[in-house]
Amino acid sequence: MNDSYLYIIVALLPLTACMVVFQTNPYHALVIRGILGAVAAMVYAVLGAPDVALTEALVGTMLAITLYAVAVRSSLVMRLGVLQEQADDDGLFGQLMNDLRTILGKRHMRLELVSYSDIQTLQQALLDKEIHASCFPQERSQHEGASEEEKPPYQTATRVRRIYEIVQTELSSPTTTLTYVTPIFTKQAADENTLTLGTMSTPNSGTK
Repeated sequence: MNDSYLYIIVALLPLTACMVVFQTNPYHALVIRGILGAVAAMVYAVLGAPDVALTEALVGTMLAITLYAVAVRSSLVMRLGVLQEQADDDGLFGQLMNDLRTILGKRHMRLELVSYSDIQTLQQALLDKEIHASCFPQERSQHEGASEEEKPPYQTATRVRRIYEIVQTELSSPTTTLTYVTPIFTKQAADENTLTLGTMSTPNSGTK
């Protein structure tokens, strides 16, 4: 009996495994992981272990891929808090959102806008880690003495250092300043069991 086809099927296992390891797109990796599970189930079936093949197909492939897909979908997202009146703005704010989507898209991430009624609620959401970053209109008092052209209309703050580093490097839009903040404890906040936002770096304009 010619078993050459069996060697070919078995050879697909390390090949697909290497493709999964070196895949940079997580969604492509999920597809290849499904192929790997299907090949493994086929090998078990050919070698006379149908029960193991069925287990691999149901648990190792279908269930595992479903769980991985849910995890990837929920983790590769940046939740950006904005004011309700900003969400429908297609002008400068819309341009800024398109720039952010482009930057995140290079890393297979997506941008999710979360609307809030006022700035206080928005900042509290960032403090409570409901969102990864916030974007709201810049206060004019922060730019006293600056010319009108030098006033970025929006201020963007993030509590995730990696997001700050990525956006700071690649964002070329002059419509926002970028700030990295982190929740810090103060003596009064510790007594009240609350947190305040501490700025870890000076605001950095998006212009290069």
